[in-house]
Amino acid sequence: MRNIIAITQVSVDGVMQGPGGPEEDPSGGFTQGGWAMHFADEASGKVIRDIMASKFDLLLGRRTYDIWIGYWPKQDDFIAKPFNKVTKYVVTHRAEGLDWETSVQLSDVEELRRVKALDGPDLHIWGSSKLLQTLIAADLVDEYRLWIFPVVLGKGKRLFEDGVPPRELKLVETVRTPRGVVFNTYRPVGPAKTKKG
Repeated sequence: MRNIIAITQVSVDGVMQGPGGPEEDPSGGFTQGGWAMHFADEASGKVIRDIMASKFDLLLGRRTYDIWIGYWPKQDDFIAKPFNKVTKYVVTHRAEGLDWETSVQLSDVEELRRVKALDGPDLHIWGSSKLLQTLIAADLVDEYRLWIFPVVLGKGKRLFEDGVPPRELKLVETVRTPRGVVFNTYRPVGPAKTKKG
C-alpha cells in the first residue's frame, strides 16, 4: 500500500494559498502570493533536497497541475528533474490538457483508493488545496509535512478548512531553520479525544 503525504507550506494562521509567487493563486482576491520565498535558506534547501532524493509519485488537483505544467517542464534543476520524471496522478474530470509526460488521470476518490492500495512509491501532494480537503475528509492522508512559516496572512485558503473531521496527530519529526521556518511531520493517530467532565 502506498502512503499519501501532504507537503504543505502554511502561515502561522494556517493559510496555504500562493506561497510561491503573486500570480500563483490570486483566487478570492488573495494578494499576498509569494509570502514563503524570502525565508529560503540552506537549511530549508536541505529539507527539499532530501524529499527530492526519495522515491515518490505526485498527486495533484487540476488547478495545481495546470499551474505546474506551465513552469516545471521548462526547468532543469534538482526539483524539476524528479517532478518531470515521476508519474503525476491528477484528480480531474477533464482529461484534455494532461500533456506533461507521465501524467495519469484519476476521475474520483475511488480511483485514487485503488492506486493507493497498489505497491509503489509514496504519493506526494503539494498544494492542491481543494483536493486536499477531499482527502482529509475521506481520511486518506497518511502523513502531513507542514512547513510552518513565521508570517500571519489573515485570509486565504487554509490547510484545515471548516468541516474537516477532528483528528489527533502525532509529531514524528521536527526541524527548525535559522530563518524561523519549522518543518513538522505529523501522522494521524485517530479521532481527536476530548476530556470528559
